[in-house]
Amino acid sequence: MPEAPEVEALALFLRERLIGREVVGTELVEGRAWKTRGRPLDQLVGHRVTAVTRFGKHIDLDLDGAHLSLGFGRAGWATWTDADAAPQLAEAAASPAAAVIARVVFDDGELGITDAGEWLSVQLHLVDEPREVPSVAKLGPDAIDPDYSLEMLRAALGGRRKQVKALLQEQETLAGIGNAYSDEILFAARLSPVAHASSLTDDEVTRLFAALRDTLANAVASRRGVPIAEQKAAKVAAMKVHGRTGEPCPGCGGVIEDIPGTKGGGQWCPSCQGG
Repeated sequence: MPEAPEVEALALFLRERLIGREVVGTELVEGRAWKTRGRPLDQLVGHRVTAVTRFGKHIDLDLDGAHLSLGFGRAGWATWTDADAAPQLAEAAASPAAAVIARVVFDDGELGITDAGEWLSVQLHLVDEPREVPSVAKLGPDAIDPDYSLEMLRAALGGRRKQVKALLQEQETLAGIGNAYSDEILFAARLSPVAHASSLTDDEVTRLFAALRDTLANAVASRRGVPIAEQKAAKVAAMKVHGRTGEPCPGCGGVIEDIPGTKGGGQWCPSCQGG
């Protein structure tokens, strides 16, 4: 799943290439992904990109006031092919099952939206305002916003009997964090993923905030400049515990295990985080 650091890198990539560029053609390959049936994708032909904005794990393309919202879901991503180049092969090599969902052709290249999941998770909308997209409208504060504060985190956690890993992934509470970075943040904070938010002490909340800021800031910095076809691989390579079941813990040398009840969907170090 692409999360805020990777989507931020993609937004930067698209911002550098698309601002001022005109849409000259479109193709909707998978109609189930198109959520605004009354406004077809080809309405964008002739429009120019004026802004590219990230909302949590979504990207909004402003095309002369018409907004194309890209919601990547669990397995969505994007490809870019320059007008004078052969189609990219790197993304297909990294994700052989990725299917093209839609194409937007510009005067200097082609943007492809793909989905590599077993079930379709990409969602595309054409709206007048970004917040007309239901999943964007409900987003809470952005996880990598420099204005996000310790006090905001305390308020989000306060009194809630919900496991802290699940709460970190709750987009209404904190936008942009998914399964992988929630594992990494909790490992950095040395906190149990199954602890209830209401049980955290002031010191633990402070540690959680520091881990959240550091983990995401480092990820954003390291993803910047990585080709979009290599973003997923770069994310996987950077993980310390997520996806590392059975490997040695980089903190204590113990064994990384699956989080109980996640069926392999999340990982932790019981020795570092189990207290």
